[in-house]
Amino acid sequence: MDSSMILSITTYVYALAAFLYIVSWVFKKEGPCRIALWITLLGIIGNSAGIILRWMASYDLGYGHAPFSNLYESLVFFAWTIAVIFVIIERKYKMPIVGMVTIPLAFLALAYASLRSNEIQPLIPALKSNWLIAHVITCFVGYAAFAIGFGVSILYLLKQRKSSGEGGWIGFLPDVNALDALSYQLVILGFMFLTIGIITGSVWANSAWGRYWGWDPKETWSLITWIIYAALLHTRNMRGWRGTRIAWLSIIGFGAVMFTYFGVNYLPGLHSYGSM
Repeated sequence: MDSSMILSITTYVYALAAFLYIVSWVFKKEGPCRIALWITLLGIIGNSAGIILRWMASYDLGYGHAPFSNLYESLVFFAWTIAVIFVIIERKYKMPIVGMVTIPLAFLALAYASLRSNEIQPLIPALKSNWLIAHVITCFVGYAAFAIGFGVSILYLLKQRKSSGEGGWIGFLPDVNALDALSYQLVILGFMFLTIGIITGSVWANSAWGRYWGWDPKETWSLITWIIYAALLHTRNMRGWRGTRIAWLSIIGFGAVMFTYFGVNYLPGLHSYGSM
C-alpha cells in the first residue's frame, strides 16, 4: 500500500472523527467524543505513515527530500499538525468538543490535497537547502495553532451570543472564559512559531536568492499576518481587550493565514512553486 492510498483512507478517518464530534454536540453526549478521539489518533497514525512512506519513496526515486516541497505535501503535513496539536490540547484542557471545529479542518486539508497532483518530483534549486524542513515545520505549526484558535473563536462567539449559555446546543460548549483563554494561548503559540518561520525563511532566502527580504507576495502577506496577530497580542496585553473583539481579530488573522497559504501561490513571485 503506497502513501497516496493510506492518505486517502486517512481522509475518511478524519471525516468520521469530525462527524462524531458534531454528533456529540448535537445530541449533547460525551460518548461520541471519546470514540472520536481514538479515531483521530488512528488518523494521525495513518497521516504519519503517509508522510514517512512518501519521504522514503522520494529516496527510492533518487530525489531524496522531505515531503514538504509543494502544495499537496504541505496540505498533508498541515492536516497532521492540526490533528496532533488538537489531541495535545484535548488531553491538557479537557475540551473535546473543540474537535467539532478542528478535525473538520484536518479533513478539509487532506480532501483538498486529494484534488492536487501527488506526483513526487525533484526539488527545484531554490528548495535544495537544509532550511527547508525547519522553515516548513515552524510555519505550519504556527498555521495549525492559528487554525485551532480560529475554531475556538467561532465557538466563543456562538457561546457568547447566549448570555446564560445553559441550555440547548450552546450550553454544551465550554465556558466563554475558558474558550477566550484557550484562543489566546493558541495565538501565542502560533505567533511564536510564525516568527521563527519568518526568520528561518529570511535566512533561507539569503542563501537561495542573495537577500533576506524582497517583498515577494508570500513574504509581504506573511508580514501582514504577523502584524495582525501582533496587534491582537498587543491589544489584549496593553489595552485589556478580551472576548468578542479578540475572537474577531483571531478570525481575521486566520483569513490572512489562508490567503498567505493559498492565495499568493497564484501571484507572480518567487514562491509561486507552492501551487504545483
